[in-house]
Parts: sequence; C-alpha cells; structure tokens
Amino acid sequence: MIYLDYSATTPVNKEVLESFDKACLNFPGNANSLHKLGLNINKLISSATSQIAKILNVKNDEIIYTSSSSEANNLAIKGIAFKYQERGKHIITTKYEHSSINETIKYLESLGFEISYVKCNEYGQVDLIDLENLIRKDTILVSITAVNSEIGISEPIEEIAKILKKYSCFFHVDLTQSIGKININLDNIDLASISAHKIYGLKGIGILIKKEKISLEPLIHGGKSTTIYRSGTPAHPLIVSMSKALRLATNDIQNNYNYVKKLNDYLVDNLKKYPDVKINTNKYSIPHILNISILGIKAETMLHALEEYDIYISTKTACSDADSYSLNVYELTKDLERSKSSIRISLSHLTTFDELNKFLEIFDKCYKKLKLN
Repeated sequence: MIYLDYSATTPVNKEVLESFDKACLNFPGNANSLHKLGLNINKLISSATSQIAKILNVKNDEIIYTSSSSEANNLAIKGIAFKYQERGKHIITTKYEHSSINETIKYLESLGFEISYVKCNEYGQVDLIDLENLIRKDTILVSITAVNSEIGISEPIEEIAKILKKYSCFFHVDLTQSIGKININLDNIDLASISAHKIYGLKGIGILIKKEKISLEPLIHGGKSTTIYRSGTPAHPLIVSMSKALRLATNDIQNNYNYVKKLNDYLVDNLKKYPDVKINTNKYSIPHILNISILGIKAETMLHALEEYDIYISTKTACSDADSYSLNVYELTKDLERSKSSIRISLSHLTTFDELNKFLEIFDKCYKKLKLN
C-alpha cells in the first residue's frame, strides 16, 4: 500500500497507541468518581493537560477537550455567537474554510447573524486591508483557518492577529492542518482548534484552546467534566494519548518540514511534465499538501484508477460533499474544469522517495490509459 492521504487522517503512532492502552488497562475508572482510582485518573489528566499546555504555550485551564476539530470549531463559533450576540451579530470568515466552519457559519446566518467574506489575493491569502475594512462595531468574531485543507494555503495568521488585537472582536483559528507541521504563535489568538488524528494520534479526541478572558455558551450541557464548557465523562485514555501525539509531532518540526518539502518538489518536477496536469498549490502552500488538476479526467476517476494499485489519494477534504466539485480550487482558479478534476496528494515525513517513484510509475499508466478513453 502507498498511502498519500495524510491530510485526511494519519496512521496512529505506536507510542501513542501504547499510551492509550496503558491508560485504558491500568486506569479503568471514571475521573469523576470520588474514590482513589478516580482521583488518580484526575492526576493523570492533569499531567497530560500540563504537558499539552506547555507545548502550546497556553494555560492548563485554557484547554477544552472535544471529540474532534469539527466539534472544536462548532464550539468556538457557536459558543461565541450565542454568548456575545447582545454585543453584535457580525462574523467575518473566508471562502477557504473547512466544512465544519462553513456549515456552522451558514447555520448562524439562518438565525440572523450577518456574515462577511474577506477578499483573498491570487494566492488565496487574506487581503489584510479588506479584512480591516470589514471590521465593524458589531463584529464579534473572525474565523480563519491557518492552513487550507485542500490546497494547503498558509494564511498570515500572526499578522491577522496583530490587526485584530486593535479591535474588540475575537479571533478563532482552525489549526487542524498546521499543528505539527508549522509553528504558529498563539499569543494573540483567542480560540484555536486541533485534532489528534491529524498528528498520528487516535480518532475521537480534539482540543479547543480558549483563552481565559473569554466565555462560551456550551454545546453540550450535562455533568461534571474537565471544564464547564464541555460536559461528559473525561476520556482519559484519549487525553493521555493526545498529549503523547502532540509531543512527538512537535519534536522535530523543521527537519520534518524540510524533508517533506524535498518530497513535494520532487513530485511537482515530475508531474508538471504532463501537458494536462495543472498545479493548484502555490508558493504559500505548505509542502505537505499537493493539489493538482488533471484536465479531461474526473477527480473520482483518477482516484479509483490509483486505488486499483493500492495507492490512496483524495479528491477534496474527507468531510466535504462527495458529489460536488472542489469549491476551494474553484475559488482559487475560477476554473470549473480544474475544480472538477482536482486531486489532493498529501505527504508526511513517513513518506519515502521509493513510494513516490512507485506512485509516479502508476500515475503515468493511469494517466495514459484514461486519456485514451
């Protein structure tokens, strides 16, 4: 198998899985229980939380555990909207957001919230002047993803954060595709979402960073948990495993980045030789994501052709509508054919050059065969 769909999900690191197993087997209790086992689980959670807080340079009580980045995005956006709607109902975002943000924004719009979409330049990066011009007295939230999940476009998050610091609105950043790949300073960011399964952790655990000055309206009400903002029995095995995943993923970011950049350059050099292959990623895209369009071949057709050789890529984000064209590629290129024929090849420091050579060999076969049909 050649796996080139790391942006959809990553394989679980064995050390992370071992942490999960130990927490499950050695601490079978409920963290909310008053007995000694429950108290020991609480200590375990506190230790894991302290490690996460140290890595992210935030405070322990600024960490809210969720089931995923999608839940974290929902909690951040709805939580702010419902808590501060007396202050205003204006939200600013982009047209390059993940569906868990797009659909949440649309839901709020149906409830009477007003949405503004900031302009982006030819590379898909936020127009900072337009962003500042859009801010109003009733603007309560700006939500912008750090790295686009389909094209890999990296936004100038720290520059945006500095601009927003002058205003009373909150700034939410989806870090799902950037955590463990690039460094981002969270000092001027109010809310940030991450997920374990994008950094070689287990599915079912994510985090919303919420700075202590901010309050939220919870999505889930109920009983005691690690925070008042998200009720439910604390999933301590997942929390412990996420701590390990985050530590491992952030250990050697620069070297891993440099290696993935070499992989990406190698792929681009080989793929751009095909006359009908158009490279959609650009100089502001992180190297972990390579988005291309193969004119004349539907995205799903190429995906399934490669799948026959046990090679796995994707068309759009795994959470998007399977029947639609890539809205992100269309927004960037304004070309419907390119958006219908775009595929995403996502790379990792685990990817080898041997795998890429095999992929290129099979890609050539599939390209020539499909072009003849």
